[in-house]
Amino acid sequence: MADKKAVSSIVASLGVVGVGAFFAWAGSQGGVTVGSMPVFALVVCYIFAVQWLSFVPSYLGRTERYYDLTGSFTYISAIVIAVVLSGATEARSIMLLVLVLVWAGRLGPFLFRRVRRAGRDGRFDEIKRSFTRLFMTWTLQGLWVSLTLAAALAAVTSTEPKALDVFAFVGLAVWIIGFAFEATADYQKSRFRVEPGNKGSFITSGLWSISRHPNYFGEITLWVGIALIALPVLRGWQYANLVSPVFVYLLITRVSGVPLLEKKADATWGGQEPYEAYKRRTPVLVPFLGRKER
Repeated sequence: MADKKAVSSIVASLGVVGVGAFFAWAGSQGGVTVGSMPVFALVVCYIFAVQWLSFVPSYLGRTERYYDLTGSFTYISAIVIAVVLSGATEARSIMLLVLVLVWAGRLGPFLFRRVRRAGRDGRFDEIKRSFTRLFMTWTLQGLWVSLTLAAALAAVTSTEPKALDVFAFVGLAVWIIGFAFEATADYQKSRFRVEPGNKGSFITSGLWSISRHPNYFGEITLWVGIALIALPVLRGWQYANLVSPVFVYLLITRVSGVPLLEKKADATWGGQEPYEAYKRRTPVLVPFLGRKER
């Protein structure tokens, strides 16, 4: 069984790298180059390299403590490198740069403090003991960063930048809504958890009264905003990089976000009427859209 899991992890890692390579190629079409190397592709290589270098101390120390912080550092450094190497000075690129910096600068430290307070990240309990599974997890973060940033990177590295337009301002408004949702939901849950009387309870107040995962709704929404800002600059194969918000949605709703937390909540409070009533009246993700208690 262990050998099968190791082989599966190796195959998964190769598949992840293959997908990353395709989008690196697609995003490089019509993009700025340094010498003969497209900046977009260089940045994607950098993103994966950071994860693989970080994997080494992570495995040796059997720790996941710096996983999220490394991810945020990679977002920040990758977008900065893309802007610098492309010589991008137009307003759209600067807007994208600032929005990514603000988002990653808040989320990374927040997740790091949360793991530090908890002492561990339960998702890694088994994974961090396996070389191949932990390597695959770090490799997956490389794809996560690359695809999430894809639309922004394609716009920043484009050889045909465009002035700000309606897409930029609508995208900015959407981003602000998403960021506000995510930051507010995280703050509300953090405050809820530090109250001694709430120990062992689940949050149903604030944004959590209209969505069971308002922070994830905000995360998806803000990347839709980034894609809208980038859209007018894209052309040809670069349109493939509009996968960014789609990838975020699928990752959150099908893989590592909502499913894991819903399963954990069901195991903890399932069968208890207050929790079951909360589930009946509160949408899983999108506020006001979902099952309602009559």
